[in-house]
Amino acid sequence: MTFARWGLSLVGVIGLGAVAIAAAVIWLAFTNPVTVANAVSTGDLGPVVAAIGQVIADALRGLFRYL
Repeated sequence: MTFARWGLSLVGVIGLGAVAIAAAVIWLAFTNPVTVANAVSTGDLGPVVAAIGQVIADALRGLFRYL
């Protein structure tokens, strides 16, 4: 595998990860707006990161259950 193909594969994986995180943030803003509002007002991103992790974990569990 050449460097160009490896680089494109790496960019693709990073892009998919960014899309997954963005989708989780949007989902969190719709399903749990109080957590997002508190994080924005206090500047503490810990609860938001934990909630995003939970959303991504639930999505992966559902995907693996389907497969």
